[in-house]
Amino acid sequence: MDTVIFGDNQFFAINHLSEERARAQSMRFRDLDAVIRVLDDAYDLGVRTFMCTTHARIGDICDHMRANPDRYQGFKIHPCMPYAHKYANAVTDLGALEALKRFLPGSMLGTLARGGMALATRDFVAIMKLLVDAEMKMFRGINTPVIFLQNVIVDLLLGLRMNEFFSAYAEYVRKEYKAEPGFITMNMPKLLDVLEGCGVKNPIICSSINKLGFRMGGGRELYEKTIAERSFKPIAMQVLAAGAIPPREAIEYISGLKNVHSVLFGASSKAHISQTAELIRELITPGGV
Repeated sequence: MDTVIFGDNQFFAINHLSEERARAQSMRFRDLDAVIRVLDDAYDLGVRTFMCTTHARIGDICDHMRANPDRYQGFKIHPCMPYAHKYANAVTDLGALEALKRFLPGSMLGTLARGGMALATRDFVAIMKLLVDAEMKMFRGINTPVIFLQNVIVDLLLGLRMNEFFSAYAEYVRKEYKAEPGFITMNMPKLLDVLEGCGVKNPIICSSINKLGFRMGGGRELYEKTIAERSFKPIAMQVLAAGAIPPREAIEYISGLKNVHSVLFGASSKAHISQTAELIRELITPGGV
């Protein structure tokens, strides 16, 4: 895992501190060229990993990268799926059946047969495989060494105690995509318990980790104890607690958690990317693969 991981919230009107700023970012990044310029800035500053949702516009970014392979040598993308709003909007606009036809991959007849059987038997694992395949189509030819399951699904499954889903997801991603499974959550200690219990060893878990305990289900002390004593690969996100912690103070806190070797952050200007990336490289010890 790279120490510095660049995120995509700023591109899709997500700002945990200010709705007004989110709207301004949405206007700024409605043009694909504006998004590409920021990604190019990150690349030129030595950032080589982009962690993103499967928003439809990510497909345009992948098209650009496939068309310019020399420009993005060594660049990796960590897809995070599913992009829930995409499916919710499609069901609203098209209806459930047409939404399935739109997103499921493969021949239409075979896909609908498999999907119909899965739905009829409530075989959520089969549905998961179909949707992973659908989401991964846009990343054809792109290096995707880790594929993440979004917290909206992870935390829902935790609440429903559908633990077998996690092991099935991990097995499918490893087998079909030769990638490591990753999991995003707002309750890292609980998720780690479940993953270990269903046989997913030393998992990659991305979660909020910050000095204020912002969005850290179970509390900061439990997170610190879990990170210090358990075997897994944590990625820290929301380290600034939505802007409540100054950057150096935030990264210094993360640096004191000796098993955290990767930090995910978003930024919309070259100056902010440079500042944050340099702080991370200065203070965080690189980890293993």
